[in-house]
Amino acid sequence: PQQLAERYADLAASHSEALRQREEREWHNARLRQENARLRLENRRLRRENRCLFRQALLGPGPDKPPADPGEEAEALRAQLGRLQEKHRRALRHLRRCRAAGGPEASGAEDGELDELLLEEDEQP
Repeated sequence: PQQLAERYADLAASHSEALRQREEREWHNARLRQENARLRLENRRLRRENRCLFRQALLGPGPDKPPADPGEEAEALRAQLGRLQEKHRRALRHLRRCRAAGGPEASGAEDGELDELLLEEDEQP
């Protein structure tokens, strides 16, 4: 009876620990899903901003704006491109860390797109 009682106590403790770990994983996964959703929104915003900037660059200045110096405009676009590329790199690094921390369940339905972006980034010098 003493051994059974000890064994039962061990099983109860193991069960409690397993439940605690499960709750912790679920909490962590929920946090990763929230972060993923936030990053998707940021990605959409950056894509819209990027399209708008390229559209502006292609169309040139409006009728109410004087034509800009091509050298200055090119330099401004280069600087802006550099900032956008750095934001993109940081977002990819963050996604990579989230994916590593959360395992396969942390990556969403856009796995193919993320894999493609990560592969592109790895191939760049």
